[in-house]
Amino acid sequence: MAAFDPWDPAFLADPYPAYAELRAQGRVHYFEPTDQWLVPHHADVSALLRDRRLGRTYQHRFTHEEFGRTAPPPEHEPFHTLNDHGMLDLEPPDHTRIRRLVSKAFTPRTVERLKPYVRGLADELASALVAAGGGDLLKDVAEPLPVAVIAEMLGIPASDRAPLRPWSAEICGMYELNPSEETAARAVRASTEFSDYLRELIAARREEPGDDLISGLIEAHDEGDRLTEQEMISTAVLLLNAGHEATVNATVNGWYALFRDEAQLSALRADHSLVPAAVEELMRYDTPLQLFERWVLDEIEIAGTTIPRGAEVALLFGSANHDPTVFKNPDRLDLTRPDNPHISFGAGIHYCIGAPLARIELAASMTALLEKAPALRLAQEPERKPNFVIRGLEGLSVAV
Repeated sequence: MAAFDPWDPAFLADPYPAYAELRAQGRVHYFEPTDQWLVPHHADVSALLRDRRLGRTYQHRFTHEEFGRTAPPPEHEPFHTLNDHGMLDLEPPDHTRIRRLVSKAFTPRTVERLKPYVRGLADELASALVAAGGGDLLKDVAEPLPVAVIAEMLGIPASDRAPLRPWSAEICGMYELNPSEETAARAVRASTEFSDYLRELIAARREEPGDDLISGLIEAHDEGDRLTEQEMISTAVLLLNAGHEATVNATVNGWYALFRDEAQLSALRADHSLVPAAVEELMRYDTPLQLFERWVLDEIEIAGTTIPRGAEVALLFGSANHDPTVFKNPDRLDLTRPDNPHISFGAGIHYCIGAPLARIELAASMTALLEKAPALRLAQEPERKPNFVIRGLEGLSVAV
């Protein structure tokens, strides 16, 4: 277990050798610093994502006291109100009801309709990068694209979009392991400000509906069910946070991996039809979400180890995506990998509802950069963010 240290810069730079050690040592490991059971194998992670004895929450069945857990401090309430009403952190029947209603507004047609906008914006951002002679791929392309797309989809005016990325980053700080009180205070402030903004936007859309997702969420109904205002706010924040954090980090992680593998980058430059497969392989190769947590609602057993009710399991997506029993030569980047059952978008009832949109965004930005900046290259070695759960870079300096 000494190799697994999610606060060690050397581990954060490359966690994959430590994962190989974890897989070799067994199927489940107790990690005392976070009071979690680490699950590193693909088959177990995939199965547990679908196992109804585990849940993203326990409060639909137990009080904090019954579950042997302490309630969050009252001063964290704005964050938890926002987080706990989003479908990612709910279980049936609430999850089923909210996902069904959200799906009525966030349809495949909605996503398909965004394609021209996504491609046009990707072209525009790539062209601006080329005109500038290079820049920071993260700030100039990776961040603006998904933030603008989600904001466009939700109907957030361009003049209101500047705080979206900072709000999202501060809220997502709470998803790291053992977040500090300073991190919590920033997340609470961002949760309050973002919620207040969306409450006003929802009120405006009630008065004057538009052709946007907020209006669609207001309108969505099924057999008398409707989303509450808090559920709409939490859904909008979830779509922004999950929708752009993963896309931003997948973009920069992916390009950094390509810059370090000249053969694969050359193959991609020569054949742009590889882009869809490249998107899948890059998400597998350096997974943007490394860990996903589940509460044990009913006792489970993994390889002879009993994990009691009230425990928490940490499903190691990054490790599962490098499991050699599933992926041949998993530590090799292979844009032509024929079978790629990565679990970067999760599985089961919490499978990422935005996965189709993320794929469109990633393919659009990659294609635009290949076309507009065919000689794109790394200008200097990037710094890795000091985060484990959400894996990304501080920036990615490139030249054209």
